[in-house]
Amino acid sequence: MVPASMLSLRRVLSSLWYHVTPQRAVSTGWSPVGAAFNVKQQQRLDVVSKSTGLFGVPELSSPEGFQIAQESALRKTESLVAEVCSTAPSAETVRIFDQLSDELCKVADLADFVKAAHPDPSFREAADEACRNIGTMVEKLNTNIELCQSLRNLLANKPVMDSLDPETRRVAELFLIDFEISGIHLDEEKRRKAVNLNMNIADLSNDFLMGANLPNNIDKKIIPEHIRSQFSLEGKYIQVNGLHADSPDDLVREAAYRIFLYPSASQLECLEQLLTSRNVLAQLVGYPTFAHRALLGTMAKTPETVMMFLEKLSNKLYDRTVKDFEMMAGMKMKLNPMNSKLMPWDHPYYSGVLRAEKYNIEPSLYSPFFSLGACMEGLNAIFNQLLGVSLYSEEPEKGEVWSEDIRKLAVVHENEGLLGYIYCDFFHRADKPPQDCHFTIRGGRLKEDGDYQLPLVVLMLNFPQSSKSSPTLLTPGMMENLFHEMGHAMHSMLGRTRYQHVTGTRCATDFAEVPSILMEYFASDYRVVNQFARHYQTGQPLSKTMVSRLCESKKVGAASDMQIQVFYAVLDQIYHASHPLKGSTTDILKETQEMFYGLPYVPQTAWHLRFSHLAGYGAKYYSYLMSRAVASMVWKQCFMKNPFDRVMGERYRREMLAYGGGKEPMLMVQDMLQKSPSVDDLVDALVSDLDPDFETFLMDSE
Repeated sequence: MVPASMLSLRRVLSSLWYHVTPQRAVSTGWSPVGAAFNVKQQQRLDVVSKSTGLFGVPELSSPEGFQIAQESALRKTESLVAEVCSTAPSAETVRIFDQLSDELCKVADLADFVKAAHPDPSFREAADEACRNIGTMVEKLNTNIELCQSLRNLLANKPVMDSLDPETRRVAELFLIDFEISGIHLDEEKRRKAVNLNMNIADLSNDFLMGANLPNNIDKKIIPEHIRSQFSLEGKYIQVNGLHADSPDDLVREAAYRIFLYPSASQLECLEQLLTSRNVLAQLVGYPTFAHRALLGTMAKTPETVMMFLEKLSNKLYDRTVKDFEMMAGMKMKLNPMNSKLMPWDHPYYSGVLRAEKYNIEPSLYSPFFSLGACMEGLNAIFNQLLGVSLYSEEPEKGEVWSEDIRKLAVVHENEGLLGYIYCDFFHRADKPPQDCHFTIRGGRLKEDGDYQLPLVVLMLNFPQSSKSSPTLLTPGMMENLFHEMGHAMHSMLGRTRYQHVTGTRCATDFAEVPSILMEYFASDYRVVNQFARHYQTGQPLSKTMVSRLCESKKVGAASDMQIQVFYAVLDQIYHASHPLKGSTTDILKETQEMFYGLPYVPQTAWHLRFSHLAGYGAKYYSYLMSRAVASMVWKQCFMKNPFDRVMGERYRREMLAYGGGKEPMLMVQDMLQKSPSVDDLVDALVSDLDPDFETFLMDSE
């Protein structure tokens, strides 16, 4: 997952950073990647080693450094605004705009990560304040008429525009879109209203995200005594902080569902204000709905295309979903004949029961073969064979990382040298966010002196620490998540854009997930898994039969799982593409659930108030499904025959990874596939993934 950005003038870091040049590709301080993850990180004993701040930024050796960093960025911003406003229209205009964005975002991107993940509250608070201050400046710049006019002068100068390379032209157009969606064309009063709306929307989004994760309390007397022990007890109250979807007790799941999803009046008001504010902003700046504004520059382009995609997919899934629900209902009847009606709290649990019954995929059978070090070596082997890239462990300087168990990886190309760094925040700790995420800390760009600014990213996952008796062992799901997030990281590393505005994952949301989901296909292929899956004690390889069972088990209940994703995406579209809303958000939830899910709405529940993606991915939740469809087509056409095909790997980098957001996303897909996929092609790709692998079944029956 890639966190949504807070910025319109986009992000990256520059002059505050410790300068890393490609010559460091000959570093002798690197060590094999697998060994670094199969042992506990040792604290440096070299007390005279150089000390620095977070990510090598000297100012950030203390929380107060954020104030210094933002003040420096704001001073440089003022200077660059004056420079670009006095510059004649040319490619230099775009370069200065990109540097302006760079100066602001060198603080904002880093602060966005620190406020989410740093274990020290004082660092988190300072980072949050920096995010707010930089965000305020960005909103002001996005409504600065003189600044915008300098860009319009360039775009209106046809001879100059014709002389620019395609990436520079596209970046100039993207910067203008940022101005236009912020209301630059409005009179002063309306521009001021747009700025206030943007800031209000940011605050409401944060409030909604916080409220979505708050537990609900209920008097313990209301809960049957025999299941009270399944929940946290706070005095005379039972505290429910999740759905307990894996509980084998139907009553525990039902109680958790009804209590955790019980409507919160304050959360409901927050969501309604958020949706209203978004629609008011969209219409103020000239769009019919917020979805029309949000989908600019995406593969889908319009809400109408998104709904066509989702409705066609739902229709194709219908028969398969009904069959899935019938199997789940049959299993529930078998295990609980007194209460056999299939309900929404049953879906995740009975999907798992059916998988376990048909395929013996107990995670403990697989985990010994998936030590973290082995999985990292597997990724290293894939990237080396496909892309000529190797991963090396490098010891961070004192103060460079926020926890002693962070691993720092150098990403090195066989010809190009050092491409960038990945900071691996892989292990669970108290107060760490539970989501698996990729954060861009610094994007790549071509600097004025001709050097390339190397990208830095963080991958955040939640794995168990190693123990005295074993290294960190991953479940199959954890292994797949690791491959997914590394797909994002390599997208960031392998892009070589001139401008940080479009580097790596700074691209359309419905394209950004393609490289990460594609890695899931590699993680499910025996030829790939066979390269690294070894028992951590015996060295025995994971058998082909076990890999096949694991892969085919994912297809059990997969249609209904995909159908619920369609439901979520449709709900997101209706909330953001309809104005005014026809009924309350809860009424819309009920109607949409019955039409696009197939299991009944439960009265006095409000699942949508827990749907945190409404804040971060407003109008774009469909992106996961569309990205999966594209990834499926790329896998089947380019890598399924040979997952280590270097020619295809180079083509993949050249046509899809290299551009970031510097090229229309559908053009990148078209160049990779040698065709432009239609909505029907995308739907068929997703549905075909649900079909059994008959070669696997034949192999298993032998």
